[in-house]
Amino acid sequence: MSDSIKHECGLALVRLKKPLAHYAERYGTPMWGLRKLYLLMEKQRNRGQDGAGIGVLKTGMRSGARYYHRHRESGSSCLDRAWKHIHEDLDRLHRELGGVPQDPQVLKQHYDWLGEVHIGHLRYGTHGGNSIDVCHPYERASNWPSRYLSVAGNFNLTNTHELFDMLVGLGQQPLGSADTSTVMEKIGHFLDEANESLQRRLRHQVEGGADLAARIADELDLGQVLRRAARAWDGGWLICGLVGHGASFAFRDPNGIRPGFWYEDDEVVAVASERVALVTCFDVGLDQVKEITPGCALIIDHRAVAKEVEVLPQAEKRSCSFERIYFSRGNDADIYRERKALGRELVPALLKAIDNDLEHTVISYVPNTAETAYYGLLEGLEQHLAEWKEQAILKHQDAGTLNHETISKILAVRPWQEKAALKDAKLRTFITDDRDRGDLVAHAYDITRGILRPGVDNLAVIDDSIVRGTTLRQSILRMLSLLQPKRIVVLSSAPQIRYPDCYGIDMSELGKFIAFEAAISLLKERGQEKLLTEVYELCQQDLARSDARKPAAVEPLTGQILRRAPAGGETHVAQPNHVKRIYAPFSDVEISAKVAELVRPRGTTWNGEVDVVYQTVEGLRWAIPGHTGDWYFTGDYPTPGGTAVANRAFVNYMERRGGRAYEAKRG
Repeated sequence: MSDSIKHECGLALVRLKKPLAHYAERYGTPMWGLRKLYLLMEKQRNRGQDGAGIGVLKTGMRSGARYYHRHRESGSSCLDRAWKHIHEDLDRLHRELGGVPQDPQVLKQHYDWLGEVHIGHLRYGTHGGNSIDVCHPYERASNWPSRYLSVAGNFNLTNTHELFDMLVGLGQQPLGSADTSTVMEKIGHFLDEANESLQRRLRHQVEGGADLAARIADELDLGQVLRRAARAWDGGWLICGLVGHGASFAFRDPNGIRPGFWYEDDEVVAVASERVALVTCFDVGLDQVKEITPGCALIIDHRAVAKEVEVLPQAEKRSCSFERIYFSRGNDADIYRERKALGRELVPALLKAIDNDLEHTVISYVPNTAETAYYGLLEGLEQHLAEWKEQAILKHQDAGTLNHETISKILAVRPWQEKAALKDAKLRTFITDDRDRGDLVAHAYDITRGILRPGVDNLAVIDDSIVRGTTLRQSILRMLSLLQPKRIVVLSSAPQIRYPDCYGIDMSELGKFIAFEAAISLLKERGQEKLLTEVYELCQQDLARSDARKPAAVEPLTGQILRRAPAGGETHVAQPNHVKRIYAPFSDVEISAKVAELVRPRGTTWNGEVDVVYQTVEGLRWAIPGHTGDWYFTGDYPTPGGTAVANRAFVNYMERRGGRAYEAKRG
């Protein structure tokens, strides 16, 4: 993706099922689980480079000993620095003790990072900033192990402030209203209540505190805790948590918006945001890694017994298609095939844009993440040419003009492939002031000169997606224009991004989308600006009605939402997405043409043409049939909160207010 956006976080959880001595004997080290966590995080490094956190839970520790340790780092090289800290602790222990204890149980007492349950998190910083305080895992301390909670997640909730108000209604005084802390406090509240209920029931049936703690650990129902905590959540999530007595969980949203996978054998239970990370880490087949069922939690109890339980009813599955287009690692077999299919789907549109003149068209890609779609595009072109060659040969044969020279000329036609652009990874724009930074940004990409004939040949480049168009406008097209092609065709393997995302991707300001900018420009050019006011008023009216339906209170014992019923007796009505009306007057082709006009480089001597060709929604669904989460393209959100965010984003645009269209801060 040429536009830099902040996006998905990465999660890893490793729960050992055998005593530490087993791993020391079989693998030569009791730290096998910690090494697996390291590998899972490294294989998901693409999911977050602004913050990293590691937590280790030790089971069976003596009273008074710490049983949970975490370390977090923020900023550049955060993951490397986190693991460096952990290894330095081992070196320090070696110096202090004159060597590392060989007995795993002795080492466990002295080394903070040796335990049975491991959690890791990788974070992209968005509106929450990049400080240590916003890095996961979060921690909710307690003197009772079965109340001690640590949480990390890849998620965003659209109604965090509503949940915050519910916590206040329960009598809490939460610190901060970020969605991560709000979620943790919601879970923690009902975890406390479950413990208190068990304590009241069991305290006369046991002889001492240790027995009481053991009985609570046996009978604590984490599934019920999550059901009560999550009943009002609206959003997309994969949330992992550790409870101090040794239990853990991985909970996925009912629509399956955010990805989550797990693997189990006789030694370990492991969770990750990406399937291929588990496949690589444990050297297993794709079929051995399971997807966490939407609406369910994988609960691993204090004895390391794992099972999926339903927390919320499963809704229509709307897994995020951006995961497949761009975010996830492309070495997953299914993702690789899907990205190639996206490229193949663009073949007819490319041929139309260049008037079928492949002989005079250089085909390339930018940035590197579009390489797989590029291969698919080339395969599609090869298939097209194979059919064309067959027809051309038959045509000459029928006309009696088929000869060796003709056959050689037909067979020689093939896609013209070149590496036209590359990103200058060494360029750093922060070393200068704002007046000069724009010029440096324009040189973030460099070109391969001499690959085409100026004024004669076309240049077609494929990108994963075009979000803001900023990099196209300021850098890529400006540099490509130096090659002096007759025409530049930019292909996007994703459709036009028209609506905000509110389930994890940092794409929430409508005014920053180049497709939205194009639609607004067209409305103004055609004298249809009145539509902006009409949509603004409709959005305001529905948002006001929605605010009137927010919960007034929460029943303290059950967590049941008590709502004020508005006039007419209805308790909730989903808003229509009024922003769709902004695009309704125009065809996809008209918006694409306007986008091409907007991203055309200014202030250059090049006078060639620019075309922008987007993937169609139909093409997307054909290429990625299993991931139907396409709300940023279609405006069809899987939850009511998503539609409300779209309408609020338009209100913010009209009122010239920046920032997110929802009040949550994603972890």
